[in-house]
Amino acid sequence: MTLKKFFSIMLAIMLLLFPQICLAENNKLEISSQSYILMEQTTGELICEKNSHEVRSAASVMKTMILLVAIEAVDCGKISEGDMVNISDAAAGISGANVWLKSGESVSVRDLIKSVAMVSANDACIALAEFIGGSEGKFIAMLNERAKDIGMNDTIFKDCIGSDEDGNVTSAYDMALVSRELMEHDSILPYISTWIDHIRDGQTQIVNTNKLLKTYQGTIGIKTGTSEKAGSCMSACAKRDNLTLIAVVLGGSDSKTRFRDIASLLDYGFSSYIMVEPKTPETLINEIKVKGGMNSKVGITPQVDGKFIIPKGKEREVDCEVCVEDEIIAPISVGIKVGSIIYRLGDKTLAEYDILTTSSVEKINFLLVLKKLWHSFLAL
Repeated sequence: MTLKKFFSIMLAIMLLLFPQICLAENNKLEISSQSYILMEQTTGELICEKNSHEVRSAASVMKTMILLVAIEAVDCGKISEGDMVNISDAAAGISGANVWLKSGESVSVRDLIKSVAMVSANDACIALAEFIGGSEGKFIAMLNERAKDIGMNDTIFKDCIGSDEDGNVTSAYDMALVSRELMEHDSILPYISTWIDHIRDGQTQIVNTNKLLKTYQGTIGIKTGTSEKAGSCMSACAKRDNLTLIAVVLGGSDSKTRFRDIASLLDYGFSSYIMVEPKTPETLINEIKVKGGMNSKVGITPQVDGKFIIPKGKEREVDCEVCVEDEIIAPISVGIKVGSIIYRLGDKTLAEYDILTTSSVEKINFLLVLKKLWHSFLAL
């Protein structure tokens, strides 16, 4: 056997035994943006990142928080999409990306949200801020408070248009958090996933700045942003099969690089990971003993209702550990935790679910015992 043939055979064996090695090589990330993150949307699982907590400007991507606060106000009934907003001098006079709102003009909340989501309109941002918050200053306070609630510890809003003002900052991680929160609202989807639409009863056409809607399979939407200080930035969400991913890039050199980096991150996630719905072990018992109760046993059931992601090809390596108490002491109520089911991949815990009681058991009572004996006697 020649040396060349030997190495060919060994390579073939390695590809069969270790396909993940080849997968990792083929999916090697080459991202030029200064910071990025890739996160699974439903679980919040972090897949990969670089400088994701680096505090920096993010231009109009920061307007994702405006969309969140606005759609939450709609969903809770504080405002309606059909409400008409009177445009102020401040809104009409703001510079930058606009839909050319005029002072005194009445525009619907629907058109304002659409304008922010699709073309990052600064005038629409100010109009929404004044309508929802009562003033731009109060609305900025709302943005910062909501950011704190979500856990966006790298973010400070100094205005509501994502300007390059000193101290108006965020991070790739924080933009992934707010994007994930936004995607919990189905009512935002018509705004962020539409390519071409109109405002002012069809008089003004707007085209979404998110080109991935036309070029990347499964794209749902979110936000782009560009400024001199921030560079080219973007947050994007895409879904294929049962896997939904959020990718954020900040500090790209240009628009083309931004879209390429986002696509590379999404490609990596979809080709390398799979969403798994865990199965309840067939060996799991359905009741445990009760000490000192009117019944000697109580029913139990696992609360396995979530999903988790794992690298493709690792499905058979997921271990499941069941921990259940042998006996519990009465009295017992419904929903008492008596154990857990833990799913692991190697040393990593993927998910943990509670095992709960399905019924109540009273503490033993001799009067009740006598009553039961009496009814049993009468039934003879």
